[in-house]
Amino acid sequence: MRKVLVLEDESSIRSFIVINLRRAGYDAIEAESGEEALEKLRENPDTTVALLDIMLPGIDGFEVCRRIRATNTRIGIIMLTARSQEMDKVTGLMTGADDYVTKPFSPAELTARVDAL
Repeated sequence: MRKVLVLEDESSIRSFIVINLRRAGYDAIEAESGEEALEKLRENPDTTVALLDIMLPGIDGFEVCRRIRATNTRIGIIMLTARSQEMDKVTGLMTGADDYVTKPFSPAELTARVDAL
């Protein structure tokens, strides 16, 4: 089963994403802070995709993305955030993200983007 890390500090949004990923056949790993996400990735090196929120307590999603890319070039990274300004999208892609999805989003679109990675 393919593993997907879901980094989202809002539990209701995280649960919604996890439920839909599990319905699509993914093993979803949950994290609510950047530090926790990095630890979960160390514990699960076979994770294939990371969904990263940007606005988080502690280190933000951009920094998590940078740290992941510093050690892992194969994992797919999708920024999943309410920040929809062009500069935010450019920053996300320049820090190593493969895709950028803005909230609100449809579960079908998110699953398709995860499948594509």
